[in-house]
Amino acid sequence: MSPFTSHIFVCCNQREPNHRRGCCDPEGTEALREAFKVEVAKRKLGPLVRANKAGCLEQCELGPTVVIYPQGIWYGHVQPSDVPRILDETVLGGRILEDLLIPADCLNNGQCADRRPETFGAACASCERAAQPSS
Repeated sequence: MSPFTSHIFVCCNQREPNHRRGCCDPEGTEALREAFKVEVAKRKLGPLVRANKAGCLEQCELGPTVVIYPQGIWYGHVQPSDVPRILDETVLGGRILEDLLIPADCLNNGQCADRRPETFGAACASCERAAQPSS
């Protein structure tokens, strides 16, 4: 059997409501993982592309979080509506989605501006700054 061309890990970790770090699957429905499974099947990408449930990926404040291996691409604030674009543009097209990308300097960095409580639930602040034209 050939190795996976892309193995997508979807954080489905749950925390108690209003936890200070946030929660990637607050309803416990695994809706994001299910969206990946449906879209992978729709595109007939299996068995080379697989989407699996993951426990905590330690990027809670940036969640829901998805990581794609072997590429090592980390996406944050991912919603089910982002899944077709992730599959089409990143998995199939090889392009990184800057609006979802967790900057490398924010991975496992509690001091990152995107992890501060005032940014919870907001789009990735570093990504927004990078997308703004410089004056």
